[in-house]
Amino acid sequence: MPRHSTMLALGTEAPKFALPDTFGTTRKLAEFAAAPLLLVAFICNHCPYVKHILDGFVQFAHEYGPKGVAVVAISSNDVESHPQDAPAAMAQLAKDRRFGFPYLFDESQAVAKAYQAVCTPDFFLFDRGRRLVYRGQFDSSRPGSKTPVSGADMRVAVEAVLAGKSIPHLQVPSTGCGIKWKPGNAPDEM
Repeated sequence: MPRHSTMLALGTEAPKFALPDTFGTTRKLAEFAAAPLLLVAFICNHCPYVKHILDGFVQFAHEYGPKGVAVVAISSNDVESHPQDAPAAMAQLAKDRRFGFPYLFDESQAVAKAYQAVCTPDFFLFDRGRRLVYRGQFDSSRPGSKTPVSGADMRVAVEAVLAGKSIPHLQVPSTGCGIKWKPGNAPDEM
């Protein structure tokens, strides 16, 4: 059954993180301070919703990186129950799809909880001050739909912020697979 974003409050400050990337290097929120925008995306390897948008998401990152949008992807899934989301598989996916942005592993799942991420994909766009300006879907395409992957919702948000304009108030929650929490670790189990 699909899950939907919790829609973290706009204006929320980006929670800090220090997580290993696919090369084993610890990456921190502060590294991206110079970028006008930061997009934090919770994804994983196995989710059909992520697989559906992945090429479009990677293309988006390559297109908007030079325009000042730093992108960070994070996988928070329990690799005991979903070994296809383990760091070695993450590294292979990042290499095969030429991510061009860090893909981080949130083994403790603390970062997912801090962002109130509940599904994959789940997107959080922060302005220069690292305040949340957009959270929600990449676009309205879903697996099995005839709607092409375009990143339309994310593009509207990014273009508005880069132009110094307001983002439209209507922000549609992302839809995807629920994050695979470790036993007893799910936010609603605590």
